[in-house]
Amino acid sequence: MRRILIVCTTTLTLAGCMVGPDYHRPTTETPKGWRVEESSSREVANTAWWRQLDDPVLDELIAASLRENKDLLITTARVEQYAAQYGVTRGDFYPQISASAKFGQAAVTERSGNGLPPGYHVVTGGQQAVLNASWELDIWGRIRRSSESARADLLASEEGRRGTILTLVSTVASSYVNLRELDKQLEITRRTVQSRKESLAIFQLRFDAGIINEMALAQNRSEYEDALATVPKIEKAIAQQENGLSILLGRNPGPVPRGSSIDELKLPAVPAGLPSDLLERRPDIKQAEQNLISANAQIGVARAAYFPTISLTGLYGVSSSAFSDLLTGPARLWQYSAPVSLPLLTAGKIASQVKGAEASRQQYLLKYQQSIQNAFREVNDLLVDQNRTGEQLAAQKRQVEALRSYASLAWLRYDNGYSSYIEVLDAQRSLFNGELSYTQTQGNLLIAAISLYKAMGGGWVTKAENLAPPTVVFRDPSPPP
Repeated sequence: MRRILIVCTTTLTLAGCMVGPDYHRPTTETPKGWRVEESSSREVANTAWWRQLDDPVLDELIAASLRENKDLLITTARVEQYAAQYGVTRGDFYPQISASAKFGQAAVTERSGNGLPPGYHVVTGGQQAVLNASWELDIWGRIRRSSESARADLLASEEGRRGTILTLVSTVASSYVNLRELDKQLEITRRTVQSRKESLAIFQLRFDAGIINEMALAQNRSEYEDALATVPKIEKAIAQQENGLSILLGRNPGPVPRGSSIDELKLPAVPAGLPSDLLERRPDIKQAEQNLISANAQIGVARAAYFPTISLTGLYGVSSSAFSDLLTGPARLWQYSAPVSLPLLTAGKIASQVKGAEASRQQYLLKYQQSIQNAFREVNDLLVDQNRTGEQLAAQKRQVEALRSYASLAWLRYDNGYSSYIEVLDAQRSLFNGELSYTQTQGNLLIAAISLYKAMGGGWVTKAENLAPPTVVFRDPSPPP
């Protein structure tokens, strides 16, 4: 026991002898600010932003998706898988002890080909109980680097799960907004169909009375049929949107409940934040960094193969041919050894493994840098998108108001014989398209705000995570000893 304690002390003293590079976060050039500065931005990135839309039905849909979405459940299981793998790797730090036992007898006769005289037979057998122990001394840090890599893989999988939550919440909210946008477009279309149906009935009476010609009647019927053909097109889009949203909720395709209309949904506040905040806010960036840490540690694992592997092995137990003698002093057996293995000629195998690990680290470094640049681009794009889409919506609102006035005046002029029906058709067609376009822009503005929260990341992911089934692993596993 005293020798083992000395080896432990020596091993701990040599903990600083780990081969391979230690990880240091790469320096990253970040923009000083965003291309579009929002004066109305607020520190709301840590709040459950979807509740700002003020729709309880949407709140429940998001909560349901966080409980039942299959992609999220898959990533949760993946986290547990990596947690188990981390536990396997950490187990190599400690001695491995096993036990074995054997009981049996065997008989040998003259016919067994063992040279026994005729009529003789020999019965052999015995009992044995043994404890085996082995412990690899991690002098060069191979196990510690492996554990460092496994820990980073676990944390990367956890950030991957958080990234799935981020994507899921924003996708459910965006899909719901799309659905309410289509509902409003269907309402506009059906209202237009009804209006044109009533107009067609009037024109049919006028035609029958000889007041208008067949061309005017055909023009009116064409506009009615055009609006009528738009109804099934939008209904198909609604059904497909409901099916897609149902899958996000972890359900079979089917109808989805509604709450507030698109006119009633409130626009979330613009989240504030500096570009440097994204390094700590976005799960995809944090996941990319953990992948880089894991790849960096694998270089040490590869380099450790150049050095000797030293293990302590031991055996202690009892062995006897008679069960009654099994616990006596002479039946004891023991053995200990310290095998050492050192590669002498590998034909460049270890060197190639080291080069491969270094190349892998370079790839993950570039992926980490790329994820940061993409994050900056996404946020800048979405800030511009929301700003300009808001201006577009305001202009379209004024346009729809003008088109309503135009359609009313065009009909009045036609009814009094001051213009042809072509002017009425043009006004009605422009109003119909303008109302549909305005509704679409309403949806685009809400989705731009939702996407901005997704791009910004933040503490809201943790609030959403609390609604999801918990994982069975610890949140911040301790580093290797």
